[in-house]
Amino acid sequence: MRLYFLRHGKAESRADWHGDDAARPLTAEGEAAMRREAKALRAMDLALDAIVTSPFARARRTAEIVAGELDMSERLTEDDRLAPGFDVPRLEQVLAALGPLENVMVVGHEPDFSETIAELVGGGDVVMKKGGLARVDAAAPAAGGGQLVWLLTPSLLGSR
Repeated sequence: MRLYFLRHGKAESRADWHGDDAARPLTAEGEAAMRREAKALRAMDLALDAIVTSPFARARRTAEIVAGELDMSERLTEDDRLAPGFDVPRLEQVLAALGPLENVMVVGHEPDFSETIAELVGGGDVVMKKGGLARVDAAAPAAGGGQLVWLLTPSLLGSR
């Protein structure tokens, strides 16, 4: 199984946002960057079977942009388990609910993604930038059972 971890794009700052954090949106700059990045993802031909996103507005919008560019809007789902607090056990639950798939993208947040990836690959210091994308290959989503194949920064994906 190939797992793709996409961190949401640049969102409104916490200091300037006065509403519920779950509703904090992408900035105009963040939306534009994710559109550029989505075009790069199309060129990468990831052959995704599904995209699953956190219900938080910034992650959901990131996933919608990517799914739209990849003609996968009908294979985009939202899962509360990808909200902050996401970890390996929640990843296992998300994937079990999807059924047997080969290529799955999850869209969510930090520090959850860095910590989850590190646990999947048996340790290490992983840092997911806003709009960053990581690929982890694993026979099953279990701690220590995966291999970090690559970790791409947003600038490598054309978002800057």
